[in-house]
Amino acid sequence: MDEQLLWEYRVQNFGNVWKSYKPEDMNAELNKWGEQGWEVVSAAVTPSSTITVIAKRPLSDFERRRRSRPDYSL
Repeated sequence: MDEQLLWEYRVQNFGNVWKSYKPEDMNAELNKWGEQGWEVVSAAVTPSSTITVIAKRPLSDFERRRRSRPDYSL
């Protein structure tokens, strides 16, 4: 039987009511995420003009062990 694929998630807000986030800055940040294996699955603008982005990537075996055993190391 195949092992179930597990995910880790990331939620980040861009900008706020006093300072908007420049598209080119957000683009650069999301490109960094992509290089780290993150895939954006949702984005929404809040009433305060903040952009909330949710991303996911497969949970690595190392990270899964680390989370289940905080004292785990290589």
